[in-house]
Amino acid sequence: MSALPHPDHVLFQGEKPFPILPAVDHYAGSEKLMRKALGLQHELGPVFDITCDCEDGAHAGAEAEHAAMAAEIVMSGDNRFGRVGARIHDITHAHWEQDVDILVGQAGERLAFLTIPKPRSVADAARQIEAIRNAEERHGIKREIPVHVLIETHGALRDAWEIAALDRVESLDFGLMDFVSGHHGAIPGAAMRSPGQFEHPLIIRAKCDIAAAALANGVVPSHNVTTELKDLAYIRRDAERARKEFGYLRMWSIHPNQIIPIVEAMRPDFTEVEEAASILIAAQDKHWGPIQHAGKLHDRASYRYYWELLKRARSTGMDIPGDALKRFF
Repeated sequence: MSALPHPDHVLFQGEKPFPILPAVDHYAGSEKLMRKALGLQHELGPVFDITCDCEDGAHAGAEAEHAAMAAEIVMSGDNRFGRVGARIHDITHAHWEQDVDILVGQAGERLAFLTIPKPRSVADAARQIEAIRNAEERHGIKREIPVHVLIETHGALRDAWEIAALDRVESLDFGLMDFVSGHHGAIPGAAMRSPGQFEHPLIIRAKCDIAAAALANGVVPSHNVTTELKDLAYIRRDAERARKEFGYLRMWSIHPNQIIPIVEAMRPDFTEVEEAASILIAAQDKHWGPIQHAGKLHDRASYRYYWELLKRARSTGMDIPGDALKRFF
């Protein structure tokens, strides 16, 4: 099998590969909650990321200590899968540059990503990304740390396409609560939860613009949190709507109860996974030339679709048919 060309090597020649990220981005603000999340990650596997929150998690006056604690979590032996990132303060906060220096300096080799909140424009996002790059050089970090950008202001939504095109950007995340608050009461509070968040025209516009900008630029669109913490069917329904109606491939979590329902909702349909495996195996055997499968013609365009679907299935912990697992993973 090893002599056959792998899909990563032949299907995206000359193109930036689309990031395949875990379906859930789980936020934790305190050390206790970060370590609890790591324990759950050990149990479930790397089907969700953990974001150590230095924006909302840090107490005023203790920003440096909080960032250092987050860096310690990232570098700890408990971070078995390397899927722990951090959110820094926004560009108007006095300590954002200190956040970057501490996190990159102390954990730059293992940070899965850095999330930048509340940019007011593409210029704000570019400035913070440049600060991350400078910190890497200053601390001798050889890798480029991916950046996730929160779209939660009018200016960031206006510039979403330009932000998605910036170097390093891996994910565009929708910040629903701050976005609604920024409308000064013009959008009702009911739009911060379901069903309003999927029905209000201004929210629909924002979600569609962010998803379109992200996907067109090879960036993962990440959906806002659901405020429901206990009703698992409600949580799953929100994630399903985000995925099926708005094209989001990832969603935030703020409570451990939310992780599994979101992962389940974001998974591809199992029959499509089986179909993808069969098509890709047949295509590889033909060295990625056109094939006929179940009476339908397939070529590299459909192979790309099915290969990304198979990788998403793998990232959500789905069982992959045995031959495909051996060949491709």
